[in-house]
Amino acid sequence: MIPPACPTPLQVAAARGQLASTLVRMCGIVGYVGPQQAGDVVMEGLRRLEYRGYDSAGVAIVADGELHQRKKAGKLANLSAELSSAPLPASTIGMGHTRWATHGKPNDRNAHPHTSHTGHVAVVHNGIIENFAGLRDELESRGVEMSSDTDTEVVAHLVDESYERVPADHPTRLREAVRRVCNLLEGAFTLVITHAAEPDTIIGARRNSPLVAGVGDGEYFLGSDVAAFIAQTREAIELGQDQICELHRERGITVTTFDGGAVEPVHYTIDWDDAAAEKGGYDWFMLKEIAEQPAVVADTIRGRLTDTGGIALDEVRLSDQDFRDITKIFIIACGTSSYAGMIAKYAIEHWTRIPCEVELASEFRYRDPVLDRSTLVIAISQSGETMDTLMALRHAKSQHAKILGICNTVGSTIPRESDAVLYTRAGVEIAVASTKAFLAQIVACYLIALHLASVRGVKWGDEVAAIVDQIRSMPDAVERVLDTMEPVRTLARTELADVQQMLFLGRHVGYPIALEGALKLKELAYLHAEGFAAGELKHGPIALVSEGTPVVVVCPSPLGRDSLHSKVVSNIQEVRARGARTIVIAEEGDELVTPYADHVIRVPRCPVLLAPLVTAVPLQVLACEIAAAKGLDVDQPRNLAKSVTVE
Repeated sequence: MIPPACPTPLQVAAARGQLASTLVRMCGIVGYVGPQQAGDVVMEGLRRLEYRGYDSAGVAIVADGELHQRKKAGKLANLSAELSSAPLPASTIGMGHTRWATHGKPNDRNAHPHTSHTGHVAVVHNGIIENFAGLRDELESRGVEMSSDTDTEVVAHLVDESYERVPADHPTRLREAVRRVCNLLEGAFTLVITHAAEPDTIIGARRNSPLVAGVGDGEYFLGSDVAAFIAQTREAIELGQDQICELHRERGITVTTFDGGAVEPVHYTIDWDDAAAEKGGYDWFMLKEIAEQPAVVADTIRGRLTDTGGIALDEVRLSDQDFRDITKIFIIACGTSSYAGMIAKYAIEHWTRIPCEVELASEFRYRDPVLDRSTLVIAISQSGETMDTLMALRHAKSQHAKILGICNTVGSTIPRESDAVLYTRAGVEIAVASTKAFLAQIVACYLIALHLASVRGVKWGDEVAAIVDQIRSMPDAVERVLDTMEPVRTLARTELADVQQMLFLGRHVGYPIALEGALKLKELAYLHAEGFAAGELKHGPIALVSEGTPVVVVCPSPLGRDSLHSKVVSNIQEVRARGARTIVIAEEGDELVTPYADHVIRVPRCPVLLAPLVTAVPLQVLACEIAAAKGLDVDQPRNLAKSVTVE
């Protein structure tokens, strides 16, 4: 899939046809030191990163011992207009950023770069700093006034303070200041930093978030991915975990660890074209987004657990008593989001003991649902602008129900009209068919269920923390699934590319996954595909099974409750006896399904309610590869749009 020219683990694995994952945040970063006009180089880099999605953009340069910056909410055209009306002075060092909001609304005030209160330090940042609230409190106690709502701004102030503490004759003063600050930070971050007093130096640092350096002829680049500088150079250095990269006009590139140890950087040559660079070398954005899912799951969890064992929502205009007064929950959503809601129903009712119903948003208000002040309506929408969901939300508000939004887009309509919000932090999905946003929505639903359980006293703080720890283990589990997808790709391309229909079966949380698997196949491969609750098989769907019909079965754990495993194994035997080709998704160690499966797809063992995070992934890959084998456009399937903003 990816040419084997770049010797990173991701690229090597991908070159072998595997879906290796990488920690990717969707904000775009560009840094530059060299002979060219920095503002022009940075803006060109930002344009090449537009595919990543963003809600604001900004640039900063150093000229004549001073920092100069411009930043605007909205598209790069807004920033370009600002630069035309207020040009930056000539400079050969600078940085830029396209922001996808996680902390603070998408506006001019919160756009990057962020500067220190002295105006000496500028910072751009991808990721999430988990302990920013405590660091912010410390800074404010020292008299520092914040000018934004972001977690990033604290880094600018801390680096400024740290720089003043490093001796003025230190040979790498800015690098040392950044190193000290990095050791104070918790979470995931890529940082690019410059100081007005150092017109020849720009610093990059990374933890759990990617950063790549480019090496040109007497010039040096930083980027959140190689697309930022591929038009300028194809020679690159990829930074490792907890490493700092100094770009200096004379000394070139120096890489050290957060502990100050020297690192011998590994150079490689990029031989992708521009389009492949945007996709990270994958054939399709969808494959790239599937590979990003471990990072997305981790980001959605990151920093959510409070000191008291509760769950922190992003925006809350409801009191704890409001949550305690809830007697019924409705989840409203459309398409893939509705299947995330179906999974949420199992978790909410199990963990909170509150009755929960899942409704298609397009049908909700037309059936005159019974709502009152003790009803909580959870509205799930990736874009925050889905019209069916928005109109259902407004109907619920008119009936005095409380609204909690799950959304991936800060500042969109659904969060603005909700009483509380939890953002999924999935970044932009370019492919129309949802993958990483789906897993992020599932995780967000788990967190809301735990928040309700905590506030209502159904679960103690240590119980909530224990479940959060289980969820924190899921990125590794998803990664393990991605590492074993080559047989699924082969199956899709060699045996399933020419089939006319497929059936999907599941029980408990496997039922919504069966529905999602069928939907993915319809969306991408234009095949007739149906998902069913396995217990309903004998009540009609088994009539669809004939010789050679592929039937995908999401098998529950043999260690799960209510003996569902044995019932599903019986279903597998029933369809196989009628000529079906059985493709079974089963957890590691489950050998009871082996005699009845033509193909077994193994997933890691995990708690029952968390299983959708691993069982969904093979079905995403299966649909993607079948569509690709049929020669179809995986990212832009016919008749579909990413966001449906009409009823």
